[in-house]
Amino acid sequence: MPWDAVVVGSGPNGLAAAITIARAGRRVLVLEAKSSPGGGSRTAELTLPGFRHDVCSAIHPLGAASPFFRSLRLERFGLEWLHPEVLLAHPLEGGRAGVMYTSLEETAAALGPDGGAYRHLLGPLVRQWPALLPSILGPVLRVPRHPLAMARFGLAALQPATWLIRRFETDEARGLFAGQAAHAMVPLDSFQTSSFGLVLAASAHSAGWPVAKGGSQGIVDALAACLRSLGGEIECDRPVRTLEDLPPARAYLFDVTPRQLLHIAGSRLGGIYRRQLEGYRYGPGVFKLDYALSGPMPWTNPEARRAGTVHVGGTVEEMAEAEHEVGRGYHPEHPLVLVAQQSVADPSRAPAGQHTLWAYCHVPNGSTFDMTGRIERQIDRFAPGWRDLILARATMGTGDYERYNPNDIGGDIGGGASDGLQLLFRPVPRLNPYRTSLPGVYLCSSSTPPGGGVHGMCGYRAARAALGKELR
Repeated sequence: MPWDAVVVGSGPNGLAAAITIARAGRRVLVLEAKSSPGGGSRTAELTLPGFRHDVCSAIHPLGAASPFFRSLRLERFGLEWLHPEVLLAHPLEGGRAGVMYTSLEETAAALGPDGGAYRHLLGPLVRQWPALLPSILGPVLRVPRHPLAMARFGLAALQPATWLIRRFETDEARGLFAGQAAHAMVPLDSFQTSSFGLVLAASAHSAGWPVAKGGSQGIVDALAACLRSLGGEIECDRPVRTLEDLPPARAYLFDVTPRQLLHIAGSRLGGIYRRQLEGYRYGPGVFKLDYALSGPMPWTNPEARRAGTVHVGGTVEEMAEAEHEVGRGYHPEHPLVLVAQQSVADPSRAPAGQHTLWAYCHVPNGSTFDMTGRIERQIDRFAPGWRDLILARATMGTGDYERYNPNDIGGDIGGGASDGLQLLFRPVPRLNPYRTSLPGVYLCSSSTPPGGGVHGMCGYRAARAALGKELR
């Protein structure tokens, strides 16, 4: 056979799987349906010439912290992380804001009366984060290397975010944590939503919340260069619609979601496993806006002007109501808007003196509703007059996302709903969640543990599973 392994899909997880196999001395080919690698990490001039916008992923706390990415030393292949002076701001009425810095101590000091509670919650995690993260970014059904520390993390992580924030007194601290927990894309009173806030905050205090210089495309470009340096190959414009489209190989790894695997493998999958995949659930979609701006954002809070990320949602009560409405299939009048100001840290994103803005909110899966007006009115509350800076705007709804990346089913950028047992056991409850019922076929997408995010750990772990069996 010309190949030991064939990987379908060239997003960060697909490339991570291919690199892991190539590092083991095996021959690997990546097939990509589009004309260039990328998946959820592409960058394009979506508005005007000279303005570089991230099409999907934008800010990368898990990318900077990823044990797998760090092992590759991707700076050798051109990746450069750029860190904003302020990692995250959560503006409130009256010019107030909860603010996160890389330093845990600086963040705690800025939170005033809640500094001690913040330090008590995150301090132990941050100190042990390099040792804990490999276990957190992996399957549940395995013995952790640090069981006591993982148990402490689990006790807090299993709680709904609306419970965990009771330890805070101020709107600033409560909003700062809840905004991060909302990345779960499920109602904030759902169990396990605290895990998202804890993972993002601990990663931020350990490795920052950086952007990739020049755009998120730089992550994929570095991974592709790393793979080629190891002898791996990438073929673009090679869609895979059935198993018959694949060249001979000992193992196949699919950076796709369960629905796509069902389309590709069809009845070849075992009956029980096939029915389990048919029951896999997808979460809310996103509605995103990209802006070319003539100047910096006029946030009423000065620290928000220096932040790489701004969570625009008001109080915890407002955010909880918005995410609850999305969970019920409605479009909130006052959505939680997740904003990235990449050009604050990376001037190469826009012409001199000008800026980019990236903003999205959660919407029901498959929504066709235009949230532009509601998003812009939310931003108006905390940056009055900002619309005067708009030079151009680009819009992406749920259908646009699925056409851009077939993994984004109904606009779900996380590879599947992150609630209940599906957060812990994805795509199906299995000791080895990467192996399918078809011998030699593996899933390596964000539909497997640890789930969404640009970290490559899904691909790495799926490849390790293949190396332990078909590729021994």
